[in-house]
Amino acid sequence: MYRFLLTPRWWVINVFTVLAIPICLFMGSWQLSRFEARVETHNKQQDKASGTEDAAEPLRSLLPVTDQTVGRSATATGRYDAAHQLLVPDRRLGDRDGFYVLTLLRTDGGKALPVVRGWLPGDADDKADAAKVPAPPGGEVTVTGTLQASEYSGSKGVQTSGGLPRGQLGMINAASLVNLVPYGVYDAWITSTAAPGALKPVPPVVAEGTGLDLKAFQNLGYTGEWFVFAGFVVFMWFRLFRREAETARDLALGIIPSEPLAEAAPADPADPAGAEDDAERTRSPSATA
Repeated sequence: MYRFLLTPRWWVINVFTVLAIPICLFMGSWQLSRFEARVETHNKQQDKASGTEDAAEPLRSLLPVTDQTVGRSATATGRYDAAHQLLVPDRRLGDRDGFYVLTLLRTDGGKALPVVRGWLPGDADDKADAAKVPAPPGGEVTVTGTLQASEYSGSKGVQTSGGLPRGQLGMINAASLVNLVPYGVYDAWITSTAAPGALKPVPPVVAEGTGLDLKAFQNLGYTGEWFVFAGFVVFMWFRLFRREAETARDLALGIIPSEPLAEAAPADPADPAGAEDDAERTRSPSATA
């Protein structure tokens, strides 16, 4: 009764079902893992805000920056390059306008790590405000801070319109810095936890796509959709199977004829004998009496 499963049509249906179910389950699990990663990153950011931080790890062990390493506490040793200290204008801290003070830390590895040593209120174009920036410490230092991903044109606070004066930087990333310094730069930066002088520590910025925002809950919604798709594929397979099995059973019992009854062929006008026979068969008994 189930020989229909060996037909070409059912081979296609079975292969599609066998491939579709694991693909749907895999995609649902992947979307769920994305949501869980965002929740984990959000919890880490909350822990940092409450003062509960992880132990600092060497910078090299956290590179390249990923969703798992962004926001982690990193440490690096080197010498500050005071000759290439930069100001990052139009950065807000709370409800006040100001600018970041960024200094490159040249490490033993040859590359430099951008370090935001702190924030100052005021205007980076104002010479009086810029004069308040304390000089970086000399000699070898060990810096501890929160690892951040490189900024891009859509990042909050980034200034991309128009040129900036010498000594200023609109976007913190390696692509912008390599044009300003004669050495390589890590594709990452840190916000120092210790801000000297008048500087104020810059809180870590949550990287795009890592917090509990609308996209995070979209991942959760996509998880449910993929699992529903998997269930729908199973439901449709059983529905088709049951209908085909019932049809095969009815055919075996003779309930449904295997071939449709032939319809009566119309009379051929060119065959008068056939027409007379039809008329004879349809003539009423009273007419022939």
